[in-house]
Amino acid sequence: MFTSPKSLRALSLPALAAAALFGLTACGGADSDGTTTSGSGGGSGKTKIVASFYPMAWLAEKVGGGHVSVETLTKPGAEPHDLELTARQVADVQKADFAVYVKGVQPAMDDAVAKHAKDKSLDAVSVVKTLPAAPEDEHEAEGKEHEGEELTYDPHVWLDPNRMATIATTLGDRLAAADSGHAADYKANAKALAGQLAVLDQSYSQGLNGAKGKTIVTAHAAFGYLANRYGLKQVPIAGVDPTSEPSPKRVAELTHEVREAGATTIFTETLVSPKVAESLAREAKVKTAVLDPIEGIAEGSSDDYMSIMKKNLETLRTALGVT
Repeated sequence: MFTSPKSLRALSLPALAAAALFGLTACGGADSDGTTTSGSGGGSGKTKIVASFYPMAWLAEKVGGGHVSVETLTKPGAEPHDLELTARQVADVQKADFAVYVKGVQPAMDDAVAKHAKDKSLDAVSVVKTLPAAPEDEHEAEGKEHEGEELTYDPHVWLDPNRMATIATTLGDRLAAADSGHAADYKANAKALAGQLAVLDQSYSQGLNGAKGKTIVTAHAAFGYLANRYGLKQVPIAGVDPTSEPSPKRVAELTHEVREAGATTIFTETLVSPKVAESLAREAKVKTAVLDPIEGIAEGSSDDYMSIMKKNLETLRTALGVT
C-alpha cells in the first residue's frame, strides 16, 4: 500500500505476538467480495482518498470501489468555490493516501495539495486538454485584483463526459500504481466507468442533434466544456466564480444577447441564488430553468453525477427546441 509497516525488531517476543495479532485485526480485513484490504482509511483497512468536492468524490468512489474510503472536503450543499479548509482538513490532506482535486476551483485545496500531497494526488485538469477561461466582466475583475493570479483556463472539466472518462482512466492507473495489490480492480472499475461515460457522451450528441437554438445563457461560466463538446455557445452571467454579480452594463449587454440569439431560457443553478438570473429573464421576457453544474449535491439526495447529467440533457433539449 502507500506506507510501510513500522519495524518490530525492538519488541519482546510476547509483544511481537500481540502486535502481529493487532495487525491482522486492525490493518487488514475482508471486503464484501472476500478480498482483503489494507491501508490507512480511518482504521477500516481501506485506502483513504480525500476529494476536493462532489464530482471528484464520485469519481474516486466509482474507480476505487470497495478498496477505498473517500472523504469529501466540501460539505453537501455548500458552494465549492467558497471552500476554506480547517486545520483538521489540511491535516487530512496530509495524512490521506491520495488526493483528487481540480486545480483552479478551490485555492485552499490547491495550496494544501502543493504543501502536503504533491506526490500523491491527481489534478483533473492536468490530464485533459483545457479551454481558455471565459472573459470576466470589468466589474468582476475589479473585485479580484488582489486575490492572486487569474486563471488562464476553464477548470470545469467534469461537465464534459469525454474528458471525465479520461480522468477516470488516469485515476485508475494512478491508484493501481500506488496500491498494486488491487491494481486489476482499479483498472477494471475505471474501464467500466469510462464506458458508461462514453454512453452518456453519445446520448448528449444524439439528444442535442437538431436543436433549433445553440445559445445557453448560464448563471456562471461552468458549461464551456459541455458547450464546446456539443456545438453550443455559452453566454455566462458571471465568470468562474458564481457568487460574483455582473455590472448594470453587463446585464444590459446580456439582455441584448438573449434577444439576438432568440434564447428562450435563462439557466439558474442549485447552489447559488437565482436572483440575478431571474431578473435578467424578466427583462428579456424569457423563462428560467435549472441547469446543474454538479459542483455539489444536497445532503440526502438520491441523485448522482450520472442522473444529474441526464436531467441536464432533458432540460437543454426543452430549452433548445429539440423535437
